[in-house]
Amino acid sequence: MLDICLLGCGGSMPVPNRSLTSMFASYNGKKVLIDCGEGTQVSLKMLGWGMKSIEGILFTHFHADHIAGLPGLLLTIANSGRIEPLTIIGPEGLWQVVNGLRVIAPVLPYKIDLLELKGQGKASHKIGEFNINIISVEHTIPCLAYSIEVSRSRKFDKDRALENGIPVTYWNRLQKGEEIEHEGRWITPDMVLGDERRGLKVSYCTDTRPIQELKEFVRSSDLFICEGMYGDNESLSKALENRHMLFSEAATLAKEGQVRELWLTHFSPSLSVPEDYLENAKDIFKNTVIGEDRLTKSLNFID
Repeated sequence: MLDICLLGCGGSMPVPNRSLTSMFASYNGKKVLIDCGEGTQVSLKMLGWGMKSIEGILFTHFHADHIAGLPGLLLTIANSGRIEPLTIIGPEGLWQVVNGLRVIAPVLPYKIDLLELKGQGKASHKIGEFNINIISVEHTIPCLAYSIEVSRSRKFDKDRALENGIPVTYWNRLQKGEEIEHEGRWITPDMVLGDERRGLKVSYCTDTRPIQELKEFVRSSDLFICEGMYGDNESLSKALENRHMLFSEAATLAKEGQVRELWLTHFSPSLSVPEDYLENAKDIFKNTVIGEDRLTKSLNFID
């Protein structure tokens, strides 16, 4: 089961009852955080999922509402007793920004591994059991969108094992991925496992225009968390100027990418009641939800 929490749904600055946008994912006890604006760790504390087991922090870009909460979070993780390395991923400028912020968090009991992605394009990285896919998007500064996928193990196929003459004593080891030499013959997991099974995918995209590449990037996501900076279509000129999205543009991406569910987030501080504009998205993509602080969902594998 993959647990997802939208820690906040605000853009630009926190406002009463609306924390800044970030996403938290938990799978098999390990966790990944995307973005960390000021106050993020308050929402994490209220959520109660713990911070010690955060394996990675992924940054979309380096505007303050997405990164200013990092020093405090690093210190809180340190106080939890963590000693294992922590991975931080972000666009060009990551090294300079993170080390600048660490002036006020200079001593940590764990190592930080920085992965700075320079230039435009796509990348992938693995953190624990999380498969992280990354794409460059279009904002006023270098910016990334992320998808997080978890794989599903292949089902044991007894008939295949028997057809291949595999001794029963090896079945369990092969199912765990081990290769075995038996009487001069190499036995591989493929000889006892069924076909590949669909995993789970969550995509997160904020602070960008709806570029064409995003449609394929988010395709078939079980959950798509996307910015809706402006609710009404009349704000298109502002969206173009500031490189943000309208509700309707996020919904169009969800529809064309054939995702299962869309959560809108990163609302403008002037958008006091996002629900008033929900139909602008639902008219295009019905399964749209207005994000709210600490909105959670548990995703299960689908047969």
